[in-house]
Amino acid sequence: MSSNIRKMLMMNFVSSIIFIYIGIFINLYIWQVNNSIFEVSWFNLVMFIGWGISFVLGARMLYRQTIRLLLALSAVSGAAAFLLLTFLTLDNRNLWIAMIGLPVGLMWGFYTVAQNLSVSFSGKGSEVASFFAANNLIAQVLSMVIPIVSAQFIGWFGYESSFILMFVFVIIMLLFSYTMPKISMPLSEGPQLGFWKELTVKKVFGSRQSVWLVLSILAGGVFLQFQNLFTLVFTFTVTQDKLLIALLNVLYTGSAFLGLVLYRKFKWNDNLCLWLGVILLSAGFVVALFPLHPLLILSNVLTAFGMFFFAMIWNAQQFHCIENFPPARKAAFLIWREGLLIGMRIILLVFIMQLQSLDGWLYVALIGITLISLILIPVFQTKAVKVMVTGRAPSSPGTSISEGT
Repeated sequence: MSSNIRKMLMMNFVSSIIFIYIGIFINLYIWQVNNSIFEVSWFNLVMFIGWGISFVLGARMLYRQTIRLLLALSAVSGAAAFLLLTFLTLDNRNLWIAMIGLPVGLMWGFYTVAQNLSVSFSGKGSEVASFFAANNLIAQVLSMVIPIVSAQFIGWFGYESSFILMFVFVIIMLLFSYTMPKISMPLSEGPQLGFWKELTVKKVFGSRQSVWLVLSILAGGVFLQFQNLFTLVFTFTVTQDKLLIALLNVLYTGSAFLGLVLYRKFKWNDNLCLWLGVILLSAGFVVALFPLHPLLILSNVLTAFGMFFFAMIWNAQQFHCIENFPPARKAAFLIWREGLLIGMRIILLVFIMQLQSLDGWLYVALIGITLISLILIPVFQTKAVKVMVTGRAPSSPGTSISEGT
């Protein structure tokens, strides 16, 4: 594992403390006022809008700047979010939520583009898979520790004090960003046609077979958003006690850690791991059709177990598909990938915002759409890997992307 990859893992350790706190307790802070699916969905929708903006802006900056600046901007955005949480009060609650969600999204976007592009430029083959495996392990350990510590801290000193503590961690992240490697787009691979022209569909997806990878990304966006949001909503529906939420999160993380143990012990191949993840995730979503408290907990256990296998293989395979792309095309592809994921997340959130409770035809329909998307992912992914890695071209499911422009 290269020194650059190791430094990214160290940065992930620092930033994960902040992101785990945001993922659980900012959402809970919003939820506990009105127990509103709409408000939590609105927060996430605005967050993803900010995420998309900063991801594209960060990628453009990377042609002239290094990831150090992007990571610093991520830290500054996080600092703004925690300052607003501490001091901002508005009568219009939806506006207040949006003003919190936007800098949180900017923080995520700048960080994600710095991580994704630096990993894709620095890592090759098995090294990328090793990065995601190590990154998952770090996230799992912190996911068990941080929620409990945060819950206790909030219980003793209140939310406002925890916001100030997170502000301190963001400053640490800012300082740490200056130790990161100076990774940027190679000058020889700069956007000769201009940044936006480098992002044209025909230039990025130059082959007919690229449609398989795009279909996998679109289906992934639907699944990831449902899993991410409803893991929180299911937990908050069971209890709003901060310590119990933290302990439930330990249970879910323990399930993911079991996945890591089994993966290392039996050394299953990628396709088996991906399908195992899909089966476990699907079982979790089916269980969630019956929103009783014990079943909602079981749903999260199953999805956490399956998510380990799914996320590790799906991400690693997609990076593997583009490792031989020239840097400029690789960067453009990753921008498109993130944009497609965020676009599908936002579309799903628009529908989720209409939910009043965990029942009714819309809730069942959302689970059904998520299940179909999830099951299709390994089908599309297998074909994408086969085409991108071996160069063989199976029959396309329809008109190529480039032909549609």
